[in-house]
Amino acid sequence: MRQELVARQVEEQITGRFPVGQRLRVLDVGMGQGTQALRLARAGHQVTGVEQDAKMLSVARAALAGEPEGIRGRVKLVEGDGRDTGVHFLPGSFDVVLCHGVLMYVEEPDALLAGLARMLAPGGLLSLLVRNGDALAMRPGLASDWQGALGAFDSVSYTNRLGLDVRADRLETLTATLAGIGAPLHTWYGVRVFTDLAPDGAEVPADLESLLAAEERAGRTDPYRRVAALLHLCGVRG
Repeated sequence: MRQELVARQVEEQITGRFPVGQRLRVLDVGMGQGTQALRLARAGHQVTGVEQDAKMLSVARAALAGEPEGIRGRVKLVEGDGRDTGVHFLPGSFDVVLCHGVLMYVEEPDALLAGLARMLAPGGLLSLLVRNGDALAMRPGLASDWQGALGAFDSVSYTNRLGLDVRADRLETLTATLAGIGAPLHTWYGVRVFTDLAPDGAEVPADLESLLAAEERAGRTDPYRRVAALLHLCGVRG
């Protein structure tokens, strides 16, 4: 659900910002198993994926190996930390930079974000997917964990589904950060408004398209998007 929604939103931003048919240079930092990177490569773009976790990188390589030669030739995989992009790439080397599901593991994200912005060519798109720090009370509250909900109102710390203690980001704070690094917020979406409590491995519903349509509508509509589990922010390099 998350991957599909975010992919549609990224596609919407690319379509609205770049000429039709332009092959973009894409950097996917913290690419995980490569879902977004492969999708963009299949669309014709040149994609570089950076991943620190050796196991995830191995999964991504295996997935890439199963693709046709033409797609494999459009993807480069780099084992490395997203905070070291300046070591691997020159400033302005990419038209699109993705950083999805990474910031929650970074205690002080400003330096990482500034580095990502430097990777963008003028007019380039920075796509961030973060945990919504303004809605941390929603998940425990909907699960009837009242003490957990009360404790979440004034915090940006939480325990994720992997059992790791991580952090969330607030929309207002990230908006200010993006402006400060020269990639001001262009638009933003909520992700997982209605489906945050769905368990991992839940069966795909028969009316999946209706569910996706409802999530897409909520993710771009106030007040619903403000209580989404995740925020997808899109900044544009000035």
